[in-house]
Amino acid sequence: MGRGYNLLFILVTFLVLVAAVAAQGNSGSSRRVGQRPRVGFYGNGCRNVESIVASVVRKHVQSNPANAPGILRMHFHDCFVRGCDGSVLLAGNNTERTAGPNRSLRGFEAIEEAKTRLEAECPGMVSCADILTLAAREAVVLTGGQGWRVPLGRLDGRISQASDVILPGPNDAVDKQKRDFAAKTLNTLDLVTLVGGHTIGTAGCGLVRGRFFNFNGTGQPDPSIDPSFVPLVQASCPQTGDASARVDLDEGSAGSFDTSFLSKVRSSRVVLQSDLVLWNDTETRAIIERFLGLRRPPLRFGTEFGNSMVKMSLIEVKTGSDGEIRRVCSAIN
Repeated sequence: MGRGYNLLFILVTFLVLVAAVAAQGNSGSSRRVGQRPRVGFYGNGCRNVESIVASVVRKHVQSNPANAPGILRMHFHDCFVRGCDGSVLLAGNNTERTAGPNRSLRGFEAIEEAKTRLEAECPGMVSCADILTLAAREAVVLTGGQGWRVPLGRLDGRISQASDVILPGPNDAVDKQKRDFAAKTLNTLDLVTLVGGHTIGTAGCGLVRGRFFNFNGTGQPDPSIDPSFVPLVQASCPQTGDASARVDLDEGSAGSFDTSFLSKVRSSRVVLQSDLVLWNDTETRAIIERFLGLRRPPLRFGTEFGNSMVKMSLIEVKTGSDGEIRRVCSAIN
């Protein structure tokens, strides 16, 4: 009897240890040592992760449509600084959120609400970086774009410094844009495709007004802009008006994810100089023409956008001891 009891005790103890190891392997950062994100990462451990993020983002976009481009832009700004690690979400003095290019970002509340719901359902499992990556896809889908399968399994970064925020600028030449993207393992097709994300959203008047009133100190608009487009932007962004006012990046279609923005690049009816110059470069122009069906072989914008978003989402991801899973997206654990 005593021997049988001991064997039973050993067996039960063994099974408990196996279950504990399995549970550890299905949650937290221990799963992520040396692992790259992959589709289906959470499996049954958090089977509703995608639907929860989708429902929260949908609610926030319905209440404020500006959250869709805001979240998409936030993901880009996150990935281009220290990789896709959710560091842009951290609040506090001198964090990335306080840097000039990030002060107009929108959608933080959506990410935080999704995190709260996921912590209730799958405590300690889903990183803020993964939530932001999923939310960016939902922003595209909710504005009429094509979805894609999102690799998951990132960890959250612990460092967020405003001084690290060096992003492609609104007046950059094509060659500089190519170099900046290449430094993040993204090619010229990715550059044109991701810039095509400007089909949704707005820009601040203070950022673009100079091109439409006093280009390079000439006292005149940029001569490369379609002359019929100039008064439209001047009316939206008066020379002495509010610099924080917004103007559509894709005239008349800023709420729809489509190729109309690329058509506007072709016709010189875009507000950012960095967008306009893509038509002047042989390589980037050829890609735009393929997206618009003007050159063969054609490219499908929705498909390529998903492909480029996946590539971008894998920039410098954190694994193992490089990161953590925050309980609150705006604060280090």
